[in-house]
Amino acid sequence: MNTTDYINLSEKVLTPNYGPRETIMVRGEKEFIWDSEGNKYLDFLSGIAVVNLGHCHPKVTEAICKQAQLLPHCSNYFLVQSQIELASLLCEHSFAGKAFFCNSGAEANEAAIKIARRYSVLTTNRTDRFEIITMKNSFHGRTIATASATGQEKIQKTFEPLLEGFRYATYNDIKSVESLVSDKTCAIMLEPIQGEGGVIPATKEFMIQLRELCDRKKILLIFDEVQCGMGRSGKLFAHEHFGVTPDIMSLAKALANGFPIGAMLSRTEIGEVLTKGSHGTTFGGNPMACAAGVAVMKAIYDEDILQNATEKSDYLRDGLSKSLSGNKHVSQITGIGMILGIHLDKTGFGIVHDCAKHGLIINCTANTVIRLLPPLIATFEDCDYAIEMITKAINTESNFE
Repeated sequence: MNTTDYINLSEKVLTPNYGPRETIMVRGEKEFIWDSEGNKYLDFLSGIAVVNLGHCHPKVTEAICKQAQLLPHCSNYFLVQSQIELASLLCEHSFAGKAFFCNSGAEANEAAIKIARRYSVLTTNRTDRFEIITMKNSFHGRTIATASATGQEKIQKTFEPLLEGFRYATYNDIKSVESLVSDKTCAIMLEPIQGEGGVIPATKEFMIQLRELCDRKKILLIFDEVQCGMGRSGKLFAHEHFGVTPDIMSLAKALANGFPIGAMLSRTEIGEVLTKGSHGTTFGGNPMACAAGVAVMKAIYDEDILQNATEKSDYLRDGLSKSLSGNKHVSQITGIGMILGIHLDKTGFGIVHDCAKHGLIINCTANTVIRLLPPLIATFEDCDYAIEMITKAINTESNFE
């Protein structure tokens, strides 16, 4: 079968929820990916913030292959060495004392929602204290619970009835949050950097105010770092930029550099409420996924990944700011580290398509924001090419038609 045959077959057997797709990717290496026709692309989307260490990182690949030969799967009736090692590394490098493993960001956020509600019930003896305040334009997943938590109508539409108990505040507006807090509130949940919502970082003032509000009202603070965590911001976790620590945090995407895994981290006393039988998942803490996660954590520090991410992000942002200065379609560039958004006055899908034709993979979120999620191993040469292609695409007026 050739590429056309596979595309035709995909239209027959796959649901169309991702829209039409005309490219089949077959191989990746470092910051590059190749399609079935042999075309090479610079992947500045990183599989949507997943392959932070680049495609097929040798140590991650080695860890997966080695574990696959030993024990690909084991039920959670037993302990697994790689699961313990990854939990230990995550707790060592974060605020957390306990870790729960699952398979995706949505599942990690489900676990965060469940543990927040359970902790509230067990510590207050009140079953009506279950509301969680999230943010407008947030994104927390596609399950019914996480879609309910997501503050975007387009994610929720036609999937009603939604899960009860979520209220939506305005991001970076503490008065909006305070107006929604009641005696039924058990937690506040947000992304330190909104990704799908347009690459909008929280302000330091807002984060500090949230922490103070949660402490004062004795409610939990949950950070969704599924997209902005694992070094993407230039620090291991994005909330480190604000000097504010959560009570609960969700991770996924880049945690195993492409192998499916999710994690919910919490303070020790919160994690303790997930007692036997209260929560679980068959594939959570998979030996191969956790082995990959251990390799990722070690590589981040052994290979100076955070330093490179900070250095290259500054270079990329400065270069884009200079090259796009004065362009009538560009209003601002937002983000922190290697998650950047170029805000346009029109839809940016034509820009994405043009860049792909020239071997650069990016995407458009919130309809008018060009989102850049480069691998954290990107070079100056990579950044120069991205700056050149993006600038040409945005300067081409026909791309906005």
